[in-house]
Amino acid sequence: MINVMIQSFNFARIPHIIFGAGKLRELYKIFPKFGNNILIVVGGSSLKRYGKWDEIISMLEDKSINFFSISVSSEPSPALIDECAQKFRNKNIDLVIGIGGGSVTDAGKAISAMIPKPDSIKNYLEGIGNKTHDGRKIPYIAIPTTSGTGSEATKNAVISEVGPNGFKKSLRHDNLIPNVAFIDPELMISCPMSITAACGMDAFTQLLEAYVSSKGNPITDALAFSGMKYISRNIISACSNGASNIEVRTSMAYGSLMSGITLANVGLGIIHGLASPIGGFFKIPHGVVCGTLLAEATKMNIKMLQEQGPAGKGALKKHAKIGALLISENFKEEGDIDKYCSILIEILDNWTQELKIDKLGKYGIAKEDVDKIVENAGLKNNPVKLSKENINAILINRI
Repeated sequence: MINVMIQSFNFARIPHIIFGAGKLRELYKIFPKFGNNILIVVGGSSLKRYGKWDEIISMLEDKSINFFSISVSSEPSPALIDECAQKFRNKNIDLVIGIGGGSVTDAGKAISAMIPKPDSIKNYLEGIGNKTHDGRKIPYIAIPTTSGTGSEATKNAVISEVGPNGFKKSLRHDNLIPNVAFIDPELMISCPMSITAACGMDAFTQLLEAYVSSKGNPITDALAFSGMKYISRNIISACSNGASNIEVRTSMAYGSLMSGITLANVGLGIIHGLASPIGGFFKIPHGVVCGTLLAEATKMNIKMLQEQGPAGKGALKKHAKIGALLISENFKEEGDIDKYCSILIEILDNWTQELKIDKLGKYGIAKEDVDKIVENAGLKNNPVKLSKENINAILINRI
């Protein structure tokens, strides 16, 4: 028997998770515990279109709950958060509820954190402001309606200011983890194919990057591998004839949740290192950025790990295990590493094509923008060091 030393690690707390089809009904038992004055942050019109909004409002009214609502239609900006926090700062809000995609979840998280503060969120954003948030917030319940960012399980809210000098940065504190996360796959059935595809690719990217992260540990490895199993079996179906299948949607929701838990603990890699500047400079959905770069970045990481020789074997083996998972095989033989790594790349390429993930050029990103993006990118916890030339090649192949 070979003894393998388990390195020391930390594991962040997670919210109280309520998971499963129809579980939204339990919300009505929980929110009165926080108080009678609620702010609801919602996304587009899907809740109203499919009757869930009327159901929620009816329950609030039945329990004589006073509520306000605001709509978030794009990734949250500092201006939006400042405006909302100022508007509700003197309304004695007892609870914030975010019901929507990742942007709504982040917006609600940020608003709950900034209502107690008298100044701008910019002062507290990593790499932008000079203040550290103390974690004081209004209690927050996150209810995702897409399977993508996993923000319902993380301690950070991503805030974007788009433009030539734009940024995509986080407001972060351990206490900003939602108090409760409701993951009800019934809310995701109405999600359009294009959004389901981009969000699904984002979630898989987060799982893959967490699994091969240089800071991975046995707990996050197990959770990430489990999440990849469920998403890989269902992502194509969720974007086609299985869109209304609750089992398919439940699997996607589970994978997304696992992606949030794992990224919060071991970080991500080059794809998300590129997503930050791309999302700051250009108006492009985060899921599209991750989905369109996933195959190319994985291909480059594998190539550079192979060039490392024995030093890259551990990370290569992890990539190979993912490749085996995607064809429902168990990785056994060390000699099969290259075989399964090739399978992984091929399947990710196929997903990118089959799910019609847009290239970066559709959003105005050109080859002349690559150097600026790379200058502002970070490797994060990528499993191998990449040169500027390597990163340039990843981007150029998806323009």
